[in-house]
This record gives sequence, C-alpha cells and structure tokens, in this order.
Amino acid sequence: MRILVTGANGFIGRNLVARLKNMKEDKNKNVASNFIIYEYDQTTNPDLLPLYCSNADFVFNLAGVNRPENITDYMKDNFGFASVLLDTLEKCGNRCPIMLASSIQAQLDNPYGQSKKAGEDLFFDYARRMNSKVLVYRFPNVFGKWCRPNYNSVIATFCYNVARGIPIKINDSNSLLYLVYIDDLVNEMLNALKNEEHYDGLFNTVPIVYRYNLGYIADLICSFKMTRDDKTIPNMGDDFIKKLYATYLSYLPENSFSYPLIMNIDARGSFTEMIRTQDRGQVSVNISNQGVVKGNHWHNTKSEKFLVVKGQGVIRLRKISEKEVFEYYVSGDKLEVVDIPVGYTHNIENLGITEMITIMWANEPFNSEYPDTYYLEV
Repeated sequence: MRILVTGANGFIGRNLVARLKNMKEDKNKNVASNFIIYEYDQTTNPDLLPLYCSNADFVFNLAGVNRPENITDYMKDNFGFASVLLDTLEKCGNRCPIMLASSIQAQLDNPYGQSKKAGEDLFFDYARRMNSKVLVYRFPNVFGKWCRPNYNSVIATFCYNVARGIPIKINDSNSLLYLVYIDDLVNEMLNALKNEEHYDGLFNTVPIVYRYNLGYIADLICSFKMTRDDKTIPNMGDDFIKKLYATYLSYLPENSFSYPLIMNIDARGSFTEMIRTQDRGQVSVNISNQGVVKGNHWHNTKSEKFLVVKGQGVIRLRKISEKEVFEYYVSGDKLEVVDIPVGYTHNIENLGITEMITIMWANEPFNSEYPDTYYLEV
C-alpha cells in the first residue's frame, strides 16, 4: 500500500508517520509491512505532489495552519492546499480514499473555523463529483508527545512550562476541554486504512474523547512535577492520567531526565526508597555489604517481596510461634522472588564476596508513625 501523508512534519503527521514506519519495519512481521510512505510538507519539492498523488492508495491530508502571521493565510493555507491536493488527485484520475484533518472549530464563525469549514465543503463536493471516499475528522484538542508548546495546545504549554518551573496562566479554570490523545488518534487513522473508521453522522470521529476542566488538568500536571520529591506514581489505572503523565514526561528538558534519591547509608550497606504508591505499595533498593545480615523482624500487615538481582545470599523465615526455620538461597544469577508473609520473622544475609542488591516491594509505603515492624531474631 502506498500512503501519502501531507503535513508529515507536523504534530499529528510526525506521530502517524512514525507509527507507519514502525509497522513497515516490524521485525516480527506481526502486521502487514508492504507500505510505501510518501511524506509531504512545506519543505518538500512541490513537483513531487503529482507523482505522489498518482501513486497513492490512501491520502492523509494533515496539512494546515492554525496560527499564521497573517489572518488571510488561514484560508490560503488550509483551504488553498486542500484545493490543490484534490485538483491534483483529480488530474491524475486517482479516486483513492482521502482523509481530511478538520477541527471542531469548523462550527465557529472565526477565520480559522471558516477556513476549516470551507475545506470540509470542498472535500464533500469532491466526493460527490468523483464518487470517491472521503473521511472528514473534526478533531478537538489533541495532546501528546511532539506537540509544539506555546503555540496552540494548552496541554503542551502547561507541560513545557511546569517541567521548567515557568508559571502557567489560567484564565478560566472551569473551561471545559474536549481532548483526544495522539496515539488514540493514530489508532483511528490505522482503522481508516482498514476501512474500519468510526462515524458520528456525516463526520468521522476518534472514539475516545476526554472531557475535563482546565483547572483539573493544570492541577494534574503540577502534581506530576511533585512526584519526584515524594517518590509517588500517579494513578496509572486512570487512562487519561496515564496518557497525560506520559505526555508530561516527553516535555522534560533533556538535561533533567534523572533525579536523585535519598540513600539511607550505614555500615551494613544502604536502603533507598524508589517508588511510593497510594494503592500498590512501595518499591525500594536494598544493598547489603559482604557478610551482613539485615532484618530479624516481623510484621502484622506489611507483606513483602524480595528479589536479589546481584550477589548471593539466603533469606530465612520463621513463624513467630514456632521454631522451624525455612531457608531460601537466592542469587542474581537466577532471579527468583521470595514472598515474605506476615507473622514470619525474617532476615536476609549476604553470602557472597561482593555487595548484594535486592529489590524490595512492600504492600504499603513506610509510615514512621506506624512502622508495623517488630524485632525478633530468626
């Protein structure tokens, strides 16, 4: 299949082209990979457009502007290029399906909306005249990686500014936004390739749309910045929060991808909390020096999982009311998780000649006011 993507270097275009290339280059051959992708944008030689239009089996028209320097450029760039594209397809005698990226603002009486509405009318007229399939999508606000900040996306701007400690401005925190995530949009574009597109009346639609107040979105993004300090993870069970957090991370400055943790160091080694969650417990890294025994305590409710990833050692457990001791020999050469049930006193000893590193999960974050930890030799 030969696919023409106009506006290939824009926000949506870059994401779509990247996905198509991934599918084309899939080493596992899980999907059809016989794609030829024609990328067309403002830097492309316009003499190539007739060739691309002649060969294309499907056209994604993502070209357009939404913040030109001159207000007259709305109609020139949005309607004008759509007209050139359709004229070229018609001259080539190519009636392949063609998709138009329009906007919900096509319903509004402003220069941008008027240019988008004119493009829609042009496409529908072309479909009737040429007996061709057209798919017109009225996109709401689209968010995700690679969207230009301080341009036309409030989420891109908020993420960029918050990640850099720049204040954000909110005119109306109750303003309701309709939002589509870029990967959901790209998924729908792939649906269109397979003739499985979604409709809402005359127009096509991305089936997953989120509706949230601007103030709520701003609070979420600000909270993401704080997670480095309190070691928390946002609620990944919430689909929107998961996608918004992924978007936020994509706007981190390249020199700020890493951040330090507090290592609690003593003669035995160190203990470092990495992740704390409200409902999935805590993950920590424990380092034990050679010959060191740690633990010799038990818990009422705090359950744990130990995974030695470097070195060699033994984990010992004993039910507090009994004498029998159970031993589990562990090694970074053979990864095994050892569950630490409640009511069992336990310890972990480094038997190797190097430090031993253990990933530890507990079912609750540590609470200094109620540690639920009681000393008892194994």
